[in-house]
Amino acid sequence: MNPLIDVAGLQARLAEHRRTVLLDVRWVLGDPHGYRHYLQGHLPGAVFVDLATELAAPAVPERGRHPLPAARDFQESARRWGIRDGDVVVAYDDSGSMAAARVWWMLRNAGFADVYLLDGGLAAWRAAGLPVEAGPVVPEAGDVTLADGNMPVLDAAAAAGWPHAGLLLDARAGERYRGEFEPVDPRAGHIPGAVSAPTSENVDSSGRFLQSDALRRRFESLGVRDGVRVAVYCGSGVTAAHEVAALELAGFRAALYPGSFSEWSNNPDLPVATGAEPGRPSGPPSGNTAAVKGSVPL
Repeated sequence: MNPLIDVAGLQARLAEHRRTVLLDVRWVLGDPHGYRHYLQGHLPGAVFVDLATELAAPAVPERGRHPLPAARDFQESARRWGIRDGDVVVAYDDSGSMAAARVWWMLRNAGFADVYLLDGGLAAWRAAGLPVEAGPVVPEAGDVTLADGNMPVLDAAAAAGWPHAGLLLDARAGERYRGEFEPVDPRAGHIPGAVSAPTSENVDSSGRFLQSDALRRRFESLGVRDGVRVAVYCGSGVTAAHEVAALELAGFRAALYPGSFSEWSNNPDLPVATGAEPGRPSGPPSGNTAAVKGSVPL
């Protein structure tokens, strides 16, 4: 399933008054002013989604900086955004879909199929000369019913053994993977055996996803193949969702490690590798794939 909708496709839906819920997920690591940016200008009718409080539970070391919220809490948020059963949802941000992909993945995980990322986000909308509006949007409450477990996820035990049985991709910037720089987590480096695959290389200079054939070549160069089990992590499970979307565009399915490196690096019993090479994978040679949850096969 293509996770993207382009500006022309969204504009056509809105012009035909086809019911579409627009979610503005304005969030960037280190910038706490997403709501202020939203108020200054957003797609007409778009509802603001607070990533820190609506797409994550409170941070705890054993679960990372952005743990997934409880299913019931996420359903309450989705209803507050005005989502009804049968709606089409389009999420966007102003950072190449790096934040919006979080709500895309979470809705897919909750069994909501008709959710898309606006390719290029707010910048693409503005580049097309389309209007934005200021101020808050408070929609009528929705009635959507959400579930859980429709996308495959890993815990730390599965991530430790995954490189023995498949391919574990690290979606963070290369300097964080190599351990040269770590702005937020307690240890620098990467999960042993993981391969560096920064999300920034999934998009072009305008923030649009690369074409599917280009993405496929990119991931194949990293070792992704049909029949190879793939999993992704990042710093806190946010941009890893972007990598899952990019892999889907390339024709591959991938599991997500929600706790990601923020969970991993807080556990002193788990090893960390540094440098440009994956390093020796940890965990049992068989790979603890039994810890993978989710009903979608890889």
